[in-house]
Amino acid sequence: MIAITDTFPPQVDALGQRARLLAAVGVVACAIGWFTDPAQFFRSYLFGFLFWTGVALGCLGLLMIHCLTGGVWGLGIRRVLEAGARTLYFGLVLFIPVGLGIGTLYVWSHPDAVAADPILQQKQAYLNAPFFLGRTVVYFAIWGGLAYFLSRWSLERDRTGDAGIGGRLQGLAGGGLVALVLTVTFASVDWAMSLNPHWFSTIYGVLILVGQVLSAIAFVILLVAHMGDEEPFAEVISKEAVHDLGKLLLAFVMLWAYISVSQLIIVWSANLPEEIPWYIQRFEGGWGVVGVLLVLFHFALPFLLLLSRELKRSARALASVALGLFVVRFLELYWLIAPDLQGHGTPGGSHGFHPHWMDLAAPIALGGIWVALLVRELKSRPLLTPGDPELQQMLAEEKA
Repeated sequence: MIAITDTFPPQVDALGQRARLLAAVGVVACAIGWFTDPAQFFRSYLFGFLFWTGVALGCLGLLMIHCLTGGVWGLGIRRVLEAGARTLYFGLVLFIPVGLGIGTLYVWSHPDAVAADPILQQKQAYLNAPFFLGRTVVYFAIWGGLAYFLSRWSLERDRTGDAGIGGRLQGLAGGGLVALVLTVTFASVDWAMSLNPHWFSTIYGVLILVGQVLSAIAFVILLVAHMGDEEPFAEVISKEAVHDLGKLLLAFVMLWAYISVSQLIIVWSANLPEEIPWYIQRFEGGWGVVGVLLVLFHFALPFLLLLSRELKRSARALASVALGLFVVRFLELYWLIAPDLQGHGTPGGSHGFHPHWMDLAAPIALGGIWVALLVRELKSRPLLTPGDPELQQMLAEEKA
């Protein structure tokens, strides 16, 4: 078994310092926004919360996928995924402003609006503030529990060398993936879809989950490119591992496109008055331009670039694609929820593209906080998992 090392690349500390600086700047900007326009603060904060919580959930999903399937691609990034998943411990704290802003964000929280709307009356048993907050506690309890046991058992295997723990990790990951799909589906309905309670889609939760995993893959690739040449990553982040990450990125780009087009075809072909306005408002004005950008830069261009084997085997080149996708993931989530946020939850939402400076400030603040938490968790244990039999085998083959 290779020795457990506490050596950290200098880039880890530098990343944490930059994240804390961004968090401080963003928090100050959000505080100013809170005093000048509280309603806009809540809307922008929800957007930032959904994005960065999504990255954490994507890390949790990738971690469980690797526990089930194994593979070289996850050996060097296992601790990064575990650290990203453990940031969900702090999810309820970060959710507090959303809870405080329910009355501003969600039209179903207003008794007068419910009394005047038969559709809201039918959904009142589910869409009410106490049940909404209770479900949120359950979501974070499940996600935090999965992250805790996956990290704890992984560290226990490193310390004891007990190969049997791998079976426990596989079993937990199998059931955990089912739980993750269900809870993310319900959470996306609660936090995002219910912004426009007249609209619904059975594919929406899967679309959100696939996007979260895609964001996590892109983020991890950026870290690999940033730190892959330093110890202890240098001995495990091989061209084959980078290639596998590139193939995984391509697979989820195609899966996202498939699910997005499937939802559009189903809604458009049905042509129901309670469903079609959601897309109409996103095809008009500035939102239509954003939609075209998503087609080009969330699918077409990345798809063509990622077909190249040479690009997928170069960490730097792959990171360029990942960075572009990470930025476009930000834009895609904004396209999904901002029209309803700007429409204050009313049916039909907003028909214009009206970004606010806090729509950038809030994600920067939360992104800085999230990355700082990631670095903190990353430094709490060794950067490699020496108890992993696959890692031992790979290193033995390299030395042979």
